[in-house]
Amino acid sequence: MDSMTSKDKASSVTREGFLPNEPLTLAGVCLDNDSWGLLTSFAERAPLVELKGNFDRYRTAESESITEWLGSPPPNICLIDFDKDRRSATTIAEKIHSSAPDTSIFAVSSQAQPDLIIQSMRSGCTEYLVKPVDREQMLNAVARVAGRRKEKKGTYKAQVLAFVGAKGGSGVTTMVTQLGALLAKTYLRKSIILDLHPDIGDAALYLRLTKYKYHSFELLENTDRLDAELLQSFVLSHSSGVDLIPAPEGGEAFRRIPAGAVTQTLDFMRSRYEFILVDLPTLITEESLDVIRDCDQLYLVTVAEVAALRNVVRQIEYFTRKQIPQERIRVVLNRHQKRALVTEEQIEKVIKQKIFWKVPNQYAHVVKTIHGGDPIGEISNSDVTRNLSEWARVIGKKPGDARKKEGLGILGLWNR
Repeated sequence: MDSMTSKDKASSVTREGFLPNEPLTLAGVCLDNDSWGLLTSFAERAPLVELKGNFDRYRTAESESITEWLGSPPPNICLIDFDKDRRSATTIAEKIHSSAPDTSIFAVSSQAQPDLIIQSMRSGCTEYLVKPVDREQMLNAVARVAGRRKEKKGTYKAQVLAFVGAKGGSGVTTMVTQLGALLAKTYLRKSIILDLHPDIGDAALYLRLTKYKYHSFELLENTDRLDAELLQSFVLSHSSGVDLIPAPEGGEAFRRIPAGAVTQTLDFMRSRYEFILVDLPTLITEESLDVIRDCDQLYLVTVAEVAALRNVVRQIEYFTRKQIPQERIRVVLNRHQKRALVTEEQIEKVIKQKIFWKVPNQYAHVVKTIHGGDPIGEISNSDVTRNLSEWARVIGKKPGDARKKEGLGILGLWNR
């Protein structure tokens, strides 16, 4: 049998990798004649590839708008020549990555030193093409972009729920693991927990999933090659049905996460899950802030203590300064007691908003779940599980559930 020619391969990628009736648009920035000639030839052989032009200078000035320059919508792929002016190329890559995060950026260069490749990846490039660029190299890089775009068109569009404690020991990880397990097991919603504590997160311990090779920050470091297979290599599965990407075990060196890595990772995961529950550290990191900007709901978990409530006020003020919409921020009162020294009215007066959810205080029962590694099995009949199950029902109910409940008449109100 004859081997497949480059032309056949281009047609094959067009048929199998690209989305039907949705061409990929490509643009160049300061590409040399040989690279631009190859790109032009490639586009002629792939009907669904459309060229937007080769821009002849790096527009690095703060006053120059990337959107006005590249057009709206921006191209799906932008190829930047790094040889003419590497500093300007790096700057423009960062600007494109920030202003047009859905645009894939290819660095094109005759230099293949590892440190230069890493530098380009940190600026937002997802591919590094070494000159002279050949058709096979271009084909594979474009096919990967087409594949990622196709994967984004999956059946899911997950809600991202972020959880932050007012102080250490507020019960965030316990709450996240229980909610995740309930969403997966009771309401059959495809859910995953992402533990983003930079040092010694406990979600894996609480789920008794302590044997693993890779953790969440290693995933964020590898967004340039993120695909379904890579993601799955990080995922641990619990018997309840909830998945987990664990935190580092501790004792590791500080990690520099590439710009945009959190957004890119969450965007990729959204198409594979219905709910992504993110367990964030109390001390807000850059990664935490990226999650909070991208999340659908931010839950501030507190207890009825003066220090914790003071921190909630500070957190709300901080997030307001960071332009996080007020309606996205919800306060959850954990270990709630009706006869607490600090009343609900006092708490709401201090935080200047209503308490969204109150989880009853059954600390001894909750500890059993941690020892057993089953977030809902040990206390399935407890008040706290019934409470969290109702919360899971509120956020996890499917569109048809409300109509079914209405059909029950007055009986439909029984469990409210």
